[in-house]
Amino acid sequence: MPARLDAIDRMILKELQDDGRMTNVELARRVGISAPPCLRRVRALEEAGFIKGYRALLDEKKLGFELSVFAMVHLSSQAEADLNAFEEFVRAQPLVRECWMLSGEIDFVLKCVAPDLKTFQAFVEILTSGPNVRNVKTSLTLRNSKDAAMVPM
Repeated sequence: MPARLDAIDRMILKELQDDGRMTNVELARRVGISAPPCLRRVRALEEAGFIKGYRALLDEKKLGFELSVFAMVHLSSQAEADLNAFEEFVRAQPLVRECWMLSGEIDFVLKCVAPDLKTFQAFVEILTSGPNVRNVKTSLTLRNSKDAAMVPM
């Protein structure tokens, strides 16, 4: 696959972001090419890593996760081994939906969900005892004003 995407590749990516469940025939129709080259392009985009995967977006509240919380974590050491140990620890925590390493005062910000405050408080105790954790600050979310899982195309 070329390093640069052409207009059809970009249309394919946009359409798949909007509806990843459509058939290849429908995708080909929407982008204006026939099905076989469309499928070849999609496979090339997958192999090149432009398409990381496919998944269903679930409503956490309907599944019983009433709280969304951000946790800001400051580590006692920023040595690479310590950062890796913390990241490995976080990957094993089911309530953590996202983990971002930051520059500046805070080392990591975690986006977490929990069914209730008691469960989240128990998680914070586990988190504060994680590898090299100096302190944790949390903020409960009040509402979500934007939740765009898509890359602007």
